[in-house]
This record gives sequence, structure tokens and C-alpha cells, in this order.
Amino acid sequence: MLNKKLWISILLRSRPHFLSTLFPKQKLSRVFSCSYHISEPRVYIRFEDHFIGNFGFPKKNFCSQVSTLSVSKCWNCNAVALSKPFLACESCRCVQPVDPSVDYFQIFGLKKIYGIDDTNLESKYKNWQKKLHPDLVHSKSEKEKEYAAEQSARVIDAYRTLQKPLLRAMYLLQMEGIHVDEEKTVSEPELLAEMMEFREAVEEAGSPQTLKQIQGQVQEKMEVWSKYFENAFKNRKFDDAISSTQRMTYYHRINEEIIKKL
Repeated sequence: MLNKKLWISILLRSRPHFLSTLFPKQKLSRVFSCSYHISEPRVYIRFEDHFIGNFGFPKKNFCSQVSTLSVSKCWNCNAVALSKPFLACESCRCVQPVDPSVDYFQIFGLKKIYGIDDTNLESKYKNWQKKLHPDLVHSKSEKEKEYAAEQSARVIDAYRTLQKPLLRAMYLLQMEGIHVDEEKTVSEPELLAEMMEFREAVEEAGSPQTLKQIQGQVQEKMEVWSKYFENAFKNRKFDDAISSTQRMTYYHRINEEIIKKL
């Protein structure tokens, strides 16, 4: 037990005073991976995938320093979380309360980028629901039923958000503290004229085949602006990224109209 290594993920912004002392030249905006031995007053730090070093503390001060690093534990069996996100306990399988610090990308083990690899997104979603769905805990305590309802709803929202390019783009901007007004009108005559043409074509479409042809054209436009967003966001050109999402919104609405008629 004394030699057991505990791995902790910490967000630097949450402990600026302690970590800025260790890393005065690092920007406090990255995630570190930190481990320590209970029997040894020494902390081993990794920055992303790179080992930085290890730091010793006097025994009487070590606990007070390490106590600032929160360790997730199961509310039911008190087992320490071995990985993040900690949505369900690996030991007793109890559903855990929602952790607001866990974002949608972390839930599915994805990088926080626009161009995600969504090949396994659906299978991961189904795996989470096998562990978190409220129907699976109908015989459990009211507390766990509540946790299951909240976790399941959050996973559903995360899945739907990451699955759709527009919602994913808006969520990434939201994570940067940027709000996108979906109702804002883009004052570009060419775009507005194009939207009118698409709507008229949808209304006049006499067969599912015609609607699918129009849908294909709309999706091509959506992909173009998706790429614009991806490049803008990657280069932190947030004004351009916002502009791209506003245009994506128009094409998204046309696609929704097509789906209703199919």
C-alpha cells in the first residue's frame, strides 16, 4: 500500500500559487500529470508527454502541498479513480456524480479539436449508456438514480454535440468563453440570395430524389465552411471562426427543412 503510485490530473488554473512556484516560466493553462509515492515525500511531474522533473518536500509540509491536488474517489466504496473521466466506479460500478470539469471531449477520450476522429464515437456512446442508463440502477439508492439520470443526460448531450459539425464548433468556442449568437443575420447579399434559392428549391421539390440532390449541395457548402472554421479556430482567429459558424447555421437550417420533407 505504501508503494502504491497515485496518478492525478490537475488543471493549473485551479492551483496557480503552488504550481507557479514550481514552474515560474510555464503558462498556467496546460494540464499536467503528477504522481507521488505515499511513502516518499517527492512529486514527479510530467508536462503533457514530457517528463520535467521530480521535487522533494519536507515531510511535515508534503501533505499540505499535496492536499491541494484533488483526488477523485467513489462516493460509495471510496475507491480512488484510476482514470478520467470518472463517470462510473471501476470497483463497485456505482454511477458517480457529474464532474463539471470534465468536458464533452474527455467523456469520449477525444482531443479538443474540431476535426475529431468520430469513427468510434457511437460505440463509445453505447458503452457509456450500458454503464450509466437510469434503467440499470432502478433498484439502487435514490442518490445513485439521480446521478445516473444526470450522467446519462450529459453523455447524450455530449454525443449529439460532438456528432454534429455546427454544434461541435459552437461548443469549442464556448470552451474559449465565446458566445455565438445563432439568430444574428449575416448581411451578405450573395449568401442571403443563395438561401432563398435553396428554400425555393426545397419547397418545389417533387420527389425524395430531388431533395437528396439539394441536400448534397447543402452538405458540400457546409463542409467548405467547416474547413474554414477548423483553420480559423486552430489559428485562434476567433472572429473568422464565429463568422464561419454563422454561415454554417444557415446551411444547417436548410438541411433541417430537407430532413422534414424526406
